[in-house]
Amino acid sequence: MYNKYNRVLLKLSGEALSNKETKEIFDAKNLEFVASAIKAMRDRGVEVAIVVGGGNIWRGKLAKSIGVDSATADYMGMLGTIINALAVESALTQVGVEARVMTALETKSVAEPYIWKKAVRHLEKGRVVIFGGGTGSPNFTTDTTAALRARDIKCDAILMAKNGVDGVYTADPNTDKNAQFISHLSYQEMLERDLKVMDRTAVSLCMDTNLEIRVFNMNDTSNFTRILDGEDVGTTIKGE
Repeated sequence: MYNKYNRVLLKLSGEALSNKETKEIFDAKNLEFVASAIKAMRDRGVEVAIVVGGGNIWRGKLAKSIGVDSATADYMGMLGTIINALAVESALTQVGVEARVMTALETKSVAEPYIWKKAVRHLEKGRVVIFGGGTGSPNFTTDTTAALRARDIKCDAILMAKNGVDGVYTADPNTDKNAQFISHLSYQEMLERDLKVMDRTAVSLCMDTNLEIRVFNMNDTSNFTRILDGEDVGTTIKGE
């Protein structure tokens, strides 16, 4: 079977795992939904790594309101991503996909330490690898984590799964009715137009290795495999 990409890093938001109506940090249906989409990619022989955010558990705005300093707040956010990584690992296990959580923060009781060569071996053995704990240092986003890990393990692309958004727009489509969809972008265009897809550190890392980024709507599970088929789904971001 043809696959456009053989090894990908899937970037998920923490909110994709939560229940917006009840405000619970996890929703069983959403976890199963995500796990099933990942299983569909694995069933095609694609090697899948994941970086998941922690926004369903912890937000920087809350830290400011209760007086937590920025470095401590970042570490709290990293711990949130580990909780989410473990939840995704459990969901994958329930649909029959073997997975491993690897973290940049030392949490030996629940996850393996991040070692890029070991991550690659897991992928080669057909396991999904979920990276938690961010970069292990404050002041870096999970976007940067995704770019670093994708570079380390030599991914073909970063797949940025968005909740209810088809790709990149000229403005926020939820607040600006005149926002226009953009199907293709270069890294330079994204920076010049100040489009908030990834932070600038992450974009610079992707530019250095010419790593392709695909931004797409995860609410349609068929999009995951349509991208692998080579279809023009969502927004494609790459070099000139």
